[in-house]
Amino acid sequence: MKAVKIVAIAVVAYVGIIVAFESLIGYFQPADGSTLIITTIDGDGVPYDRVVSRLESNGQLYVATNHWIRAWYNRVLEKPDVHLTLDGEEGDYRAVPVTGAEHDRVASENGLGVVLRILTGFPPRYFVRLDPR
Repeated sequence: MKAVKIVAIAVVAYVGIIVAFESLIGYFQPADGSTLIITTIDGDGVPYDRVVSRLESNGQLYVATNHWIRAWYNRVLEKPDVHLTLDGEEGDYRAVPVTGAEHDRVASENGLGVVLRILTGFPPRYFVRLDPR
């Protein structure tokens, strides 16, 4: 019974760490030279800005969902026309979900460190390619 309590406490503590990390990332939205701002539109026409890490593969621009909280990604799937702010320049893009061999290539070229995977609770990772409009 003692072992079950220890495991339960460890699981609750781990979930707490994930929730705290994800909340801090969502609140602070850290930005640097490897990020961009993606503006998505919800079903009511309300725009939302989100800082995401930009990725590149074969000369194409991509972004990935690396967290459990992914409202921006769900909005992209519903309305793929997005606005980007990248290196101080703005433009309109079409977000195209990536699957199959392209997904595998982008994932292998843009791996995540084990520490980030642990801190985010090993969420599934999805990619979208951003094609200029």
